[in-house]
Amino acid sequence: MPLKDAYPLYLANQAVFANEDLAVTDKFTGEVATRVAMADAATIDAAISAAEEATGPMARMAAYERQAVLSHCVTRFTERAEELAQALCIEAGKPIRDSRGEVTRLIDTFRIAAEESVRMTGEVQPLDISARARGYQGMWKRVPIGPCSFISPFNFPLNLAAHKVAPALAVGCPFVMKPASRTPLGALIIGEVLAETDLPKGAFSILPATRDGADLFTTDERLKMLSFTGSPEVGWALKARAGKKKVVLELGGNAAVIVDEDADLDDAAERIIFGAFYQSGQSCIGVQRIIIHERLYDRLREILVARTRALVAGDPREEETFIGPMIDEQEARRLQGWIEEAVGAGATLLCGGGRDGAMLQASLLEGVPRGLKLRDEEAFGPVAILSKFSDFKAALAEVNDSRFGLQAGVFTRDIHKAMAAWDELEVGGVLINDVPSYRVDNMPYGGVKDSGLGREGVRFAMEDMTEIRNLVIRRKEI
Repeated sequence: MPLKDAYPLYLANQAVFANEDLAVTDKFTGEVATRVAMADAATIDAAISAAEEATGPMARMAAYERQAVLSHCVTRFTERAEELAQALCIEAGKPIRDSRGEVTRLIDTFRIAAEESVRMTGEVQPLDISARARGYQGMWKRVPIGPCSFISPFNFPLNLAAHKVAPALAVGCPFVMKPASRTPLGALIIGEVLAETDLPKGAFSILPATRDGADLFTTDERLKMLSFTGSPEVGWALKARAGKKKVVLELGGNAAVIVDEDADLDDAAERIIFGAFYQSGQSCIGVQRIIIHERLYDRLREILVARTRALVAGDPREEETFIGPMIDEQEARRLQGWIEEAVGAGATLLCGGGRDGAMLQASLLEGVPRGLKLRDEEAFGPVAILSKFSDFKAALAEVNDSRFGLQAGVFTRDIHKAMAAWDELEVGGVLINDVPSYRVDNMPYGGVKDSGLGREGVRFAMEDMTEIRNLVIRRKEI
């Protein structure tokens, strides 16, 4: 299914073919696939003004009206599922099976938001906790926080945009969004569908823009919340400049998985291969560190190496392809350099390590020393490292020996060890008998330490996009 020759930006609900300044490339061939309109500072300012003007009308939308908008999106995304998947495959280089999976998650996220949009409940609270409050009654409800600013990343350009847009619509917040410049098409197709609805004018703007030209997304005081997904360095810098607005950050990781001595080896291997190499490892919860009990280490290493070598790499349009290109050749060169640095420091390359343009082979290493980028930083590509342990508590400590803390996985049949992992691992989520790369779109999702601040997952994002408004009633005796 071919892409359109050009795509507009969306300013205050309207498609605007302002220019064709942004070339979007096919990440496998490197050729220009289509062109997209770019927003300048004046356009961004106009979008924020429109969002501010839409604050009242959006807040006054009835729950069933917000639900109808979200339900329309579910219907249209379902109808356009293959178009969305093909566009994602081209703009991100994501293998077509993974692209279809992300479209399914996009639909799920909007469906969950449609369900939650009519569940915005509050609480009646007794205040007569002492004699001075006799006769007082309290209650509170949630109200929309106001105009929101969203900045989404390149690796899940549909679903991570959805995790910002859908909750905002569910609670009645207008928004401006900056999609990643390398993968803007998914967000723009979401905008195309939203433009079919009766949302108040100014309810949404979707504005591809350069990083340098997008300062207002962070600094403008008319915006009441910034939600950013991307690298830690950029995210924390944005937070420092965001002023008084609420900030939610979903940042990077170097996720670890522990394989204890009682684990099912075949099952663990299957999930680890998925977790490490799904969409060429370009996931902030991709398996980067594999910590294996010494009794299983040799056998599991053999299985993992064999299965990694068997992965099919190539054109992401082909149904059998599992490893596609990284987002660009520069990123592939960076990560290949990290591999070479590790080998130079004494690590053993078990498989992979080669590169052809943006295509980096799926790679496994062992013996990577602490202090190297491949061990301590976020690889964000098809590479994982193996290490062994003998004591479970030491394995937990190894997981925690990181500046990141997004999710972690533990393969064990021991309920006591599972509960200890939940108690002791310094991460936002612990997965038992699965890899940290797994996420369901209604669960609370986010990290600690350098992995971020706040939680996504539709209901939890809705909480961040609302404020509590209290009501106190003083009753007189009758």
